[in-house]
Amino acid sequence: MALFDLPLDELREYRSASAEPEDFDAFWSKTLQEAREHDLDARFDLVDTGLATVRVYDVTFAGFGGHPVKGWLTLPTRADAPLPLVVEFVGYGGGRGLPHEHLLWASSGRAHFVMDTRGQGSVWGGGGGTPDPVGGAPAYPGFMTRGLDAPENYYYRRVFTDAVRAVEAARSHPLTDAGRTAAIGASQGGGITIAVGGLVPDLVAIAPDVPFLCDYPRAATLTDRHPYREIGLYLKTHRGRTEDALRTLSYFDGVHFAARGRAPALFSAALEDQTCPPSTVFAAFNAWAHEDKAIKVYDFNDHEGGGPYQEAVKLRWLRSYT
Repeated sequence: MALFDLPLDELREYRSASAEPEDFDAFWSKTLQEAREHDLDARFDLVDTGLATVRVYDVTFAGFGGHPVKGWLTLPTRADAPLPLVVEFVGYGGGRGLPHEHLLWASSGRAHFVMDTRGQGSVWGGGGGTPDPVGGAPAYPGFMTRGLDAPENYYYRRVFTDAVRAVEAARSHPLTDAGRTAAIGASQGGGITIAVGGLVPDLVAIAPDVPFLCDYPRAATLTDRHPYREIGLYLKTHRGRTEDALRTLSYFDGVHFAARGRAPALFSAALEDQTCPPSTVFAAFNAWAHEDKAIKVYDFNDHEGGGPYQEAVKLRWLRSYT
């Protein structure tokens, strides 16, 4: 697929038309306050992985509604003092997988926490183990329209809350340095990273790659590739509900979380990406509030983005912050 979105010079100036709800901050303050009424109850169980250079903990903590959420915490074997912490969120349909799938960041001398995404983990990778016990109104298959009838019911309210609690859980381990915490993720994980960057005020850095969950009004009408297409297919059946759907989605739009970003940020975008169109990525990047920000652009890549090249970029970039 050749270039299909705006030219690069226009992308650098693009601003989303997504309307921010007047009660955006109040909505999220109440949501997180309610989540924190449940004891975090973070538990770290050492697992035998057969790996010699790292030790891995099977983590369970209380996320949205006090529901148990899983994760892996991976540390260098010889860690004996608090380490810089990288919290990672995974792409759409994936779960936390298996411990040996996550060795890069511990190999760099950091603590690494990867969060399982509730209800997901059955499409790719090594699977997931966190159910989503909350039901909802009729939805199109997938996760994009679950609970779309109201912001209080929407699926990503639970996921973003889990993600904030994941940071808190990872920081509670004695060998992680809460003051040197970065958040990263690609695709859906990138969108979750942006949300966490807007909701957790004291991160030292974030690095979202080809992020999903940004600029819904444009994404839902620009690309016919899933997962964004789930929104259009839902509205194809539920005629006349577009305005209500976009209102719900506005509470979860990365553009609005970006406007509250208080940490240095490294984004990446791919100009042939039809899954997360580059204009939607630039919408969040251009809205990111912290002045220390950069975006790496991959001219001829689709949703794979920079892949291992971008990982190398992040390894170098994070040296300045963790």
